Order: sequence, then C-alpha cells, then structure tokens
Amino acid sequence: MEFSSRERRDAIEAEMTWQDRDQPRTIHARLDATAKVHGDRPAVSFQLLSDPASKSETVDWSTVLDKSCQAANLFRSLGVGEGDVVACILPNSLETAYALLGGMIAGKVSPINPLLETDQIAALLRETGAKLVVTLKSFPKTEVAQKAAAAIEQAPGVTTVLEVDLLRYLKGIKTLIVPLIRPKNKVAHKARVLDFNAELAKQPKTLTFADGGQDRVAALFHTGGTTGMPKIAQHRYQGMIYNGWIGANLLFDHESVIMCPLPLFHVFAVEPVLMSALSAGAHVVFPTPAGYRGDGVMDNFWKLVERWRATFIIGVPTAFAALMQRPVNADLSSVKMAFSGSAPLPVELFKRFEASCGVEVVEGYGLTEATCLVSCNPIGGVKKIGSVGFPFPYTDVKILTETAEGVRECAVDEVGEICVSNPGVWPGNTYTQADKNAKLYHHDRYLRTGDLGRIDDEGYLWITGRAKDLIIRGGHNIDPALIEEALAGHPAVAVVGAIGQPDAHAGEVPCVYVELVAGGTATPGELLDFLKERVSERAAIPKYVEILPEIPKTAVGKVFKPDLRRSAISRIYDATLEAAGLPAGVAHVEEDKKLGLVACLSGREGCDDAAVTRALAPFTRPWRWADNPPKNRGIK
Repeated sequence: MEFSSRERRDAIEAEMTWQDRDQPRTIHARLDATAKVHGDRPAVSFQLLSDPASKSETVDWSTVLDKSCQAANLFRSLGVGEGDVVACILPNSLETAYALLGGMIAGKVSPINPLLETDQIAALLRETGAKLVVTLKSFPKTEVAQKAAAAIEQAPGVTTVLEVDLLRYLKGIKTLIVPLIRPKNKVAHKARVLDFNAELAKQPKTLTFADGGQDRVAALFHTGGTTGMPKIAQHRYQGMIYNGWIGANLLFDHESVIMCPLPLFHVFAVEPVLMSALSAGAHVVFPTPAGYRGDGVMDNFWKLVERWRATFIIGVPTAFAALMQRPVNADLSSVKMAFSGSAPLPVELFKRFEASCGVEVVEGYGLTEATCLVSCNPIGGVKKIGSVGFPFPYTDVKILTETAEGVRECAVDEVGEICVSNPGVWPGNTYTQADKNAKLYHHDRYLRTGDLGRIDDEGYLWITGRAKDLIIRGGHNIDPALIEEALAGHPAVAVVGAIGQPDAHAGEVPCVYVELVAGGTATPGELLDFLKERVSERAAIPKYVEILPEIPKTAVGKVFKPDLRRSAISRIYDATLEAAGLPAGVAHVEEDKKLGLVACLSGREGCDDAAVTRALAPFTRPWRWADNPPKNRGIK
C-alpha cells in the first residue's frame, strides 16, 4: 500500500473498513500466521556487546513462535491466567521478546523500565497486581537484578521470579570470568526464584491451553510520573494488531532489517517496531541490552548498521543528536529511511542528519494511551519539516476546543487539543484506574491527548505545545507534580511551578520557579538539596531553580505556566547566544497561532543569520527576528 499523500491514505480507508480487513484477532494467531509464511526468515537478532564483530544470535520466526508458546505455557503452569499480570523488568535480549509475547498470550504483560528507582518499580508491581516477574540474574555492570529483588520485597503479590542469565551471550574467557565477578544479590522476598531458560526448555512448543481467539487486554504500559499511584495504560490485541498492520503495509516488508536500539519496556519499541516486524515477517536487530545507552553503541552505531545491512533505523531526537557528534564511518547504502519519534525533532537536526547520512528522516507521532501510532510524514511524498504528517488510515484526528457553549472543532490552522480515535483507543478504559479516565474523551470517542496542535489546509498535523504539563526529557515523561508536591513541603515555600526548559540534548529538562512565604528564606541550592532527598526519580531533579518575588498567576490564583515557559526560553536562548559570541538576545517570547511559543530576537544589526541559526538549531522552539520591541529577559 502507498502512503505518499492524503489522497492515497484516504484511498486505503475507502477500500474497506478496519473490521473488514480480516486481521488475526490475537497475538498467538498473528505469530502463527507469520511463521507459516516467513518461518525460516530472520526475525530477531541480539548482541550483548557493541563491537560490530562481537558474538550475536539470530532466531527465525518459527523459533519466535515456539519460544513464545513455551513462555506462555510456562506462565500458565505457574498460575497466570488471562486476567493475571507478568511483569518484565528487563533490558533487551531475545528472552525479553519471548517473555513479552508469551506474557501477552498467557495473560497481561507489564514491561517495566529497569532504570526506575526501586520504590517506583515496587509501586508498579503493586498497582498492576503482578503475579510473576521476569528479570535478570545478577550480572556485572548492571543493578537490574538487585533493584528487582528489592522491589519484589515490597510487592507481596509476586509469587514467582524467573531469571534470565546474560552469560550465555558471551564467549571465550569471559564466560569463565563473569561467574567469579558476578555481583551479590541479597534476596529478602518470599517469591520462588527459577531459571527462565531452564524452565522454558521443559515446556511444549505448542500451546497447552486454548488461545481464546477474542480481543482482550494483553499489555499494561506505565506512563507519566511513577510515584504513588502510577498511570497504567491498557493495550488490547486490536490496538497491537493495528500497529503491526500499519508497519507491515505502509512501512516495512519481509526483507526489511530494522535497527532498533530502543528499550523493549518502551511503547515505541514494542508496538510500532516489534509488532510491525511480526506482521511483516521483517528482521529486527537489538544491539546490546541497553540499546543507545549501551557501552560503545553510539561510537559503533554506523558500523553496526553496516554489519546488519539495516534498511531502517529507529531512534529518538536525543539519539540522532548524539550520532551527529560521531563521524559517519561506514557503508550506509542499505539504509532506506530513519524513523524518529517520542519527542519533537529540531528542524536543523533533521536537515543535518539527512545531509550527513544521506538518509531520509520520517518523523511520526504517537502516544502510549493510543497503543502508540497516530501519524507520520508521507512515505515518498511531500514532507513538511516540523509537521508529523498525516494521520494513518483508520485514525481520525480532530482538533477540538472547549468553549462556554461546549466542545467545538477548530478551523483550519486553528490551535486546539489533538484528539484521536483509532483501533488503539479504548474509550472509557484507557487507564486501569477508572478515575483517571474521567474527562479523558470528547464525544465519548476521541481520546484527549493533552497535546496542542493544528491541521493545515493540506491535512498535515502540527504539534504546537502541550495542554497538559508533562515534561518530556529525551522521550521520558515526567509529571511536574512530582517536583511541585515535594518542594511544597519546604517550610519557606509558598508557591511552586515546575516546567520543562529547552535543552539542546534532551529536548527539555525540568526547571522550577518558587515563590517564598512572607519572611521565608532559602537559596536555590538549599531547595535543590531538599528536592533531591524527596524525589526518587533522578530524571525529575530540576536542572535550574529560581526564586521569584511573585510567581505569575491566573485570575483564580493558579500558577500561569506560559509565563514561566517564556522566561525559561528567554534565559536559555540568551545564554546560548552569548556563549556563541553573538550580540542578539530574546526581546520577548510570543504565542504564535501556528507555531506555539516563538522566541523573538533583537540585535539583528551585526548578526549573521546563519550563525544565529547554528547556535539555536539544537532547540525545538522556533525563533525569529523582532521589530525592535522592548527587551525582556525574563519575568518582571
């Protein structure tokens, strides 16, 4: 199928309804169908080390089916039913794929980010009601096993732990050294501990139970802040199959080789990537357990692409920015396209990547609550840099706004809230917690994404900001309430406002503005130390703390965050321009109808436009020259 224009997208929908597409109804049925057609083709490859010549292992689709069925049988034998949860606290490996797919077949799988703090992992285990955990056996240079053990101690519902030993991916003398230096893991929980691969081998390769054949919840993904009561998004088979169908019909085929250094606890790697590979019979490569974060992966990345003859590269803006700091030192002739998601891609980074690598970049948009995919730039068609292209077939996107008269649809190019309906959206049931689904939909159908955007006269979707306050640091969602609630406990603090400030590497990082109580005294350093003791999520620790005489507020006394964002943009852009030796500065930050917040610069005389563009290129917020308005360096 062709996805090169809005007309081609509409033509796909006009062929038949989604229900008439006659897709498999379950993950087991999807796996079985793929194995019948592409059983002997490469499916998943993994290498423990980043050296392009290091040991790797590749399995075909028949093996993935067999192993996933064995995993599902194992989970059922350990008491996991359709309504029970298998938690995966794992980095990438072949076993991670088997555990995820097997968990979806046997019950519900809950991938958990092993980089989270112990208390956060424990909260997720309790909230999902996980009965079984698949995690790592203690291994050098990682604390996953230790964190998992400590978290399970706080989650008494977990009855069984299955450990994956990465030792089998090594060769030579390292196989003798690792057992000698393996870190100790003090286990105080009561759950039974078994070896994942040893138990897997005991199970038959065909299901020992009826698959069911009906749509149901099969995965739980945590999203947003993860302390206290985390939000848990529910993914049904239908949404997963839909994501895979899009990939297999619009992006990939059975000869595609997808380089995916993203973690399998992230929705981007599981739903669009793994499900698309599964549907297409394509080959997906996971280099090192930590992906882009793995030792040497960035330095060796282009050689890894050459080794595997990758045709598609999956990444996020922070990864693409880091890759641009390395020479392109390999043969990339096999690469057709690079896909970027999770956060906005700066325009200049977009251009530099395409120019340096000779690879087309396709930017897309999705969210965990919609089982991921929503839109992407047309493949082989006209890309509008900065937009996220057209909604995929069977995805209905509306820009809606609330008025005194009720909800109305916005006009062309009018900014409102992006609202989505597609097979991955489950109205009324997006989150496991009923109260978190309240006011989450318009017209009982359209999921309110919390993102602000517009649709232009040619149907392209543009994201201009966020209605909700989430801070997105390198694709990782941070709830500002984590910062605000913690800092509100300081005796000298009256009012707190946490936002994301522009960052050249991560897109944005947390910063916080504080108004002190009358007569209160505190320094930014003291407030930061106070926060560090109370915010367990390291990514949420602010990079900047500022004390203001008075925080800007709305007429009803709420913190007015747009003014805080304007101040942060001014401060960061001014510092960047000064560091570059340029006489320009931010005169003011204005709200543009189409672009959102725009930094308007003064000091054009004596400034080279190209030099300013280079200096501000790493940031996602746009800029333009102002007509000599008064200087405003921050909040007054």
